[in-house]
Amino acid sequence: MSSATHPSLDARTGSAEGAPAHAALPVLAVLTLALLSAIAPLATDMYLPGFPTMADELRTDASSVQLTLTTFMAGLAIGQLVIGPLSDRWGRRRPLLVGAAVCILASALCAAAPNVGALIAFRFLQGFAGAAGVVLGRAIVADTVRGASAARIFSVLMTIGGIAPVVAPLIGGALLGPVGWRGVFGVLTGAAVLMLLGSFFVLRETLPPAQRQGGGLGATLRGARTVLGNRRYVGYTLTFVFTFGALFGYISASPFVLQTVFGLSSGWFSVAFAANAVGLTLGSLTSARIVSRFGPRRLLIFGVGSLLVWTSVLAALTLTGALTTVAVLVLLWLCVTSVGFVMGNATSLAIAQTPSAAGTGSAVIGASQFALAAVVSPLVGLGGEGTAVPMAIVMVVSAAIAVLALATLTRGTASEVSAAAR
Repeated sequence: MSSATHPSLDARTGSAEGAPAHAALPVLAVLTLALLSAIAPLATDMYLPGFPTMADELRTDASSVQLTLTTFMAGLAIGQLVIGPLSDRWGRRRPLLVGAAVCILASALCAAAPNVGALIAFRFLQGFAGAAGVVLGRAIVADTVRGASAARIFSVLMTIGGIAPVVAPLIGGALLGPVGWRGVFGVLTGAAVLMLLGSFFVLRETLPPAQRQGGGLGATLRGARTVLGNRRYVGYTLTFVFTFGALFGYISASPFVLQTVFGLSSGWFSVAFAANAVGLTLGSLTSARIVSRFGPRRLLIFGVGSLLVWTSVLAALTLTGALTTVAVLVLLWLCVTSVGFVMGNATSLAIAQTPSAAGTGSAVIGASQFALAAVVSPLVGLGGEGTAVPMAIVMVVSAAIAVLALATLTRGTASEVSAAAR
């Protein structure tokens, strides 16, 4: 698909780290990439309202049903680590089409699962295959555009990836009555079909054979070592991952903190959660709009700096017992909005460090993101349901590590930093 025949997001801006600008991405391609970035988050949470019904129908307990979520997350993380490096060897299109086809099959099998053991296995397969859309979507952007244009598109994709887990349970709850939990997986099967059709008809191969890595597993491992040996890549990746850790700390703990500690009703909690989702969207879209003027690095510094300031205030008020309902709502909104200035810019700058192994670079980012999420979730619950202290500490520590990684690992010569800011 040529950008000459379709509207596109232009890539005329300078590139991150001084690389030359690439061709534009057609708007239809960006919409397809947005769908790819939404499939896995939707599949993660859309069936959550059906947990009690699933336990009854499958004649099992709540912990076994919860395991279907854990195995999906494991599949999503492992799938990115496998599919990303393979795409550096075979190109983006073939693994994406295979992943989409397997995701359709796995989703359909989830809808027809006869028992919880089968559902656990099918969910792992669904996560593994769905990882193709997440990891290869980022790699395709990295192959095609650079600099502010890449940061702009990544901001859009990260916004969708951040909003999808928030709205997914609401969509699932609306579907549960009419179609049941099996019908929810039927809807996810349809979404996977759209993923396959969009990948086949809209997305072209973006990694030419001459730029692919050959040599089998050895070359793949060497590529991984090269990626992890790049100090600036590691710095930007840690900035992204620990910023996401702060966000996930809020997502995991806020139902208990806002309702149990501060007494919000379920209705007002939904309003607050939606307001924060709007804040994340506004932050991401504002970043995408002004990145050509200020550059991804400057916006990234602003985002993580703001996040550290607001999480520090949140932690200080929480530890001193001075946190009020109004204060926690305002501070959480400011924290989540700050995240919107980080995710797309950090992703763009990280992957720009490894242009010859964008699939591997994308895979490490995604797998690290979900691995930290798996650690954060139990940490915020250590103090029980009646305190906001664990959430505040997890958020401020995550923000501090993100700032530290950015400040120490991404430093370079004046010319390098100037190129990154363009």
